[in-house]
Amino acid sequence: MSDDYYKVLGVSRSASQAEIQKAYRALAKKYHPDLNPDDKNAKQKFQEVQTAYDVLNDPKQRELYDKYGPNFAAAAEAAKRGGGAAWSGGQVPPEFSGFDFTQIFGGGRGGQGADLEDLLRQFTGAGGGFEAGPRRRRRAAMPGENIEHELTIPFATAVVGGEANLRIRRPGAKTETISVKIPAGIDEGQTIRLRGQGAESPTGGPPGDLLITIHIEPHEHYTRQGLDLTVKVPVTVAEAALGSKIDIPTPHGVITMTVPPGTSSGKRIRAKGYGVRKKNGDRGDLYAEIQIEIPKQMDAEATRLIRELDQHWSQKLREDLTF
Repeated sequence: MSDDYYKVLGVSRSASQAEIQKAYRALAKKYHPDLNPDDKNAKQKFQEVQTAYDVLNDPKQRELYDKYGPNFAAAAEAAKRGGGAAWSGGQVPPEFSGFDFTQIFGGGRGGQGADLEDLLRQFTGAGGGFEAGPRRRRRAAMPGENIEHELTIPFATAVVGGEANLRIRRPGAKTETISVKIPAGIDEGQTIRLRGQGAESPTGGPPGDLLITIHIEPHEHYTRQGLDLTVKVPVTVAEAALGSKIDIPTPHGVITMTVPPGTSSGKRIRAKGYGVRKKNGDRGDLYAEIQIEIPKQMDAEATRLIRELDQHWSQKLREDLTF
């Protein structure tokens, strides 16, 4: 394993704790043996990353590592034995020759030296003395993967809100039905996040999230622009010419709208506040677009009356039409 833990994690020596943690999460995910069953080197690389992270993520261990390198644990052992007087073989390793460890840890069992045992306990996982062999390391549990799904909902549900069911297949061919709450006024392409409904973690961490992208079915009569709704309303020639009151079904109940006399096809009549209503209080409007319907078949009497009416009006509708 490389002695340069910063190089192992791919960060600079001045990296912040947040940068070290971010680099570790990316590398641990990349090399975790459970996620790389066909890579024989993944386990070794994962262990190297874990060892580097265990040291650099602990401010006290990182400080010692920055001063003395990967043998900083030996420095702690020498200090515990009295400022470097008792090492394996009775000699202080050359790299620590002449260094007074009591300046850091204090001498004996009193004063600052009283904290040495607690510090060693963090380094080695041992209580009351240095424990030979590998250190006991805390393994950071990685969260599970997020699962992405798409869900198509009715136009009315997107406008007023409601619930929809989503069927997802879990590992092991297990199918599960999940109820999804749809907020009023949700937009096409918007994502709903269900926390903890994603994949299980391979390392015992929390599960991932379920990300649901919403698609909205078109409506036969209504269209939507932001919070506003538009509905095409058919009326007769008489209703448009003479004026009338017509009933319009809306997401918030049936309302009565007034068609002014002399209304032409395409005129939009506004009903304020009857569009999309969001939970935060925002409201859109409803626009009724008038469509004059002419019968496809007329008997002789109806034809006569239409012609008579046309002669009575004698309008030159296309007089100003140019290209």
